[in-house]
Amino acid sequence: VIGRSRIVGMPLSLMLAQRGVDATVTITHSKSKDIAQICRNSDVIIAALGRPETVKLDWIKPGSVVVDVGISRSIDPGTGKSKLVGDVSAEVMSIASHMTPVPGGVGPMTIACLLRNTVEAAFRQNNS
Repeated sequence: VIGRSRIVGMPLSLMLAQRGVDATVTITHSKSKDIAQICRNSDVIIAALGRPETVKLDWIKPGSVVVDVGISRSIDPGTGKSKLVGDVSAEVMSIASHMTPVPGGVGPMTIACLLRNTVEAAFRQNNS
């Protein structure tokens, strides 16, 4: 997991380390030494650092799974137009076995879960 925020990085790391999941979780952040090497040894990479296109192609072990949680607005140097990008460079898709797209990956799932939780909370409040 790249990023240790209280919103994504830390909660996700704890969930992955729970009994039943039994993943060996490594948490990296902006001050970690040689994040690229840590990523090259990982089967699953979850990027939630909040820095556009930080994770590059040479950071990724071929066949790994990449979950890009980040979303930022960036200016395309070729066209000068604004575009949405993740924390992971789009070229990583060429060697990862699976990668969430940005936009359209994690965001819609987050909204769906928030809506489900809101409906469940309203139901509980009205039926208690």
